[in-house]
This record gives sequence, C-alpha cells and structure tokens, in this order.
Amino acid sequence: MAKLFLQGCGTALVTPFKDGAVDYDAYASLIDRQVAAGVDFLVPLATTGETPTLSREEKVALMNITREHAKGLPLVVGCGTNSFTGTIDNIRLLENLGVDAFLVVVPYYNKPTQEGQYSYFKAVAAQTDKPIVIYNVPGRTGANMSADTCIRLANDCPNIIATKEASGNYSQINEIIRRAPQGFSVLSGDDELTLPIIASGGHGVISVASNIAPKQVAELCAALLRSDMESARKLHHSLCPLFKNCFVESNPIPAKSAMARLGLLRNELRLPLVSSSEKTDAIMDQTLRDLGLL
Repeated sequence: MAKLFLQGCGTALVTPFKDGAVDYDAYASLIDRQVAAGVDFLVPLATTGETPTLSREEKVALMNITREHAKGLPLVVGCGTNSFTGTIDNIRLLENLGVDAFLVVVPYYNKPTQEGQYSYFKAVAAQTDKPIVIYNVPGRTGANMSADTCIRLANDCPNIIATKEASGNYSQINEIIRRAPQGFSVLSGDDELTLPIIASGGHGVISVASNIAPKQVAELCAALLRSDMESARKLHHSLCPLFKNCFVESNPIPAKSAMARLGLLRNELRLPLVSSSEKTDAIMDQTLRDLGLL
C-alpha cells in the first residue's frame, strides 16, 4: 500500500450546533460543500471543531457522516489530548471508522519538554498502524515542538508522516522543510503563512478559512503547488483579510459568525466558548462582502 502523502488544502472542520445539540444535517451539508469546492482532504474532530466539548457518541456520529459524504477524500482525524491514555482511547474509538491519518496535538497545559514530546509521540505512533500528523500550536498548548524534535520523530517513526505547523515561527518551519526526510509533509497551520511555507517547499495547509471560502483556499494551494506565483499572490492578497479576521476572537468564533451569515449553520458554540460579538459580526460581514461571497 502506498504511503499517504498529504498536500494541498485540508479543512479543519467546524462542528455546527443547534439548541445545544450537534446539527448533523448542517454538518453533512458542510462536507458536501467542501467536496464540491475541490479541497484535497478533510480534518474532522480537530480543535476548530470544538472537539473537547464533544461526547464519545457525538465523535462517532460525526466520523460516520464525514466518511459517508467525503467522496473518498483522505480523512485526517483529530484525536490528541493532554494524556497518553486519553489520546489512545480516542484512537481506539475512531480507528475503524474510515480514518486515513490521526492529527495529534502537542499535549496542552502539561508543557512537556522536548524529550517528553518525543517520547509521547513515539509511544502514540507505536500504538496504531495509522499515519500520524504532529500538530504544533504553542499559542494554544503552551509548549513548542522544536525543529530538532520534529525531524527526530520524522526519522525515527515511519508512520509519523507530516506536521501541521502553527508556531508562527517561519524560521523554525523552514528548518523543518529543509531537513525533512523524503515523503514527510510540512503543512501550514496558519492560513496567513500558506504562501511562504509552500513557496519554501512545504506541501499545503490545514485551514480554518476554507470553512468559509473552500474554493479560493484550494485554488491558492493548487497555484502554489504548480509554481504559478502570479495567481497565488493575487489569491493570497485577496484572502489575507479573511485569514486575519478569522482570529479577531478565539477560533472558531469568527468562522462561525461568517458561516452563519452565509446560511451554513447557526452561530452557536459550546461553553466555554460563546458566540461572536457584534463587532466581530460586522467585521466578518464586511470581509465576506469584500470577497464577493455575499
């Protein structure tokens, strides 16, 4: 079997809610919209999906819907927690439901050392035959994975196949690209850095903004991967306000504001997150108008 290689646009899917419950019908429609727009892979049950607030039963139901509507697109499924046993429990819950790879975040709150991160990811990788994508997002977790640790894992663990890099540290990300072994994919975890990361030899993005504008973000990645920099620059600059404004409040609050304005879901989140402020709603409304989406 060929080794999975991730590239292009992957969407970190939001989870719609309606009166406190998961809105499964809206979720199925979101998947259909992503597939029709030409994204390259899907990322359900990641942090953009408010997964820490979901029950085991909700996770299983969402995975089943994702698989049924994905039309064969690769599914990179969030499973990471801040404990080894919690992460393995998620893997066991989901691994037979059509998972192509697992997205495993650097453990949050614990602030593990580099050796702790290495030992954790090596132990997780040994517990599954599924490919693993490292997710480094120190702004959320409180701990950065260094380039040395990432490359060490890429070399030592055959089923660690990629990293989603959301450190915002281009120098670090470029070092990973420069030293990565053949077949290891470096994915941007920050929409604003997709252009420089792919232009430097990275391979794609796991995107928040593509929940809102999937066709445009997929086209940006495609242009970059074929080295059409003129088209890529135009798309990048037109999308930059969206990339920025998706984070005027904690993700996915602004994304859900925009998606509600587009009629895709209710503007509803689960505590401890709350729905967008009036200021954010006005920002996202104007962003959509500027992009011609309204």
